[in-house]
Amino acid sequence: MTDPITTPCSGVILAGGLSSRFGGRDKAMIEWNGRPLLDYVQEAFGDCFRETILVTNAPGRFATWDMTLVTDLFAERSSLTGIQAGLFYAGQPFAFVTACDTPLLQSGLIRLLLDAVEEDIDVVVPKTDKGLEPLCAVYSQRCLQLITYQLQRGDFRIRSFFQRARVRRIPEKQLRQVDPDLRSFFNINTPEDLEEARRRFSPRNGDADARGNGEEL
Repeated sequence: MTDPITTPCSGVILAGGLSSRFGGRDKAMIEWNGRPLLDYVQEAFGDCFRETILVTNAPGRFATWDMTLVTDLFAERSSLTGIQAGLFYAGQPFAFVTACDTPLLQSGLIRLLLDAVEEDIDVVVPKTDKGLEPLCAVYSQRCLQLITYQLQRGDFRIRSFFQRARVRRIPEKQLRQVDPDLRSFFNINTPEDLEEARRRFSPRNGDADARGNGEEL
């Protein structure tokens, strides 16, 4: 039995829209083993969060899902605008942000990041030898003003924001204690990725050696 989560945190899932590499289909609704990718992410959230927020520019597609549906506040689509929207609508002091195309996200890794939260830290982010994973990270509400100001200046790079924030990087060795093959960072970006996931993984368990596509920050 896992210990209850004490960090007051919202769970935010980014589902920014259509993917050209999937023929215009919404990645959140791509099925793996008969279930939408989004369903796996929601399952991983479990009881970690006090609310779940889905950032999407097509909220009608998700009207039947048990989530708070919100849209980007900036017209330009980027990961940083999604993070900004999630923080803007979040009702908790912290927000864990992930993408809808990470069906192998592990609850244990989420809990590890939440346990590393401190009041004087703006961001808690995994760091592997591939780089940082900003779309599997915890953000303080203090980040909202910094990110909004940056977006208003037309800078949509997460790298720029991280240079101004107080960031705690969780090293790979510590990450592997709860997610040995780092499958939480395996993204389904293309049909080829989906086929690889079907070949190498079974949902939630099974053998794998997947590595994340980290952002070098």
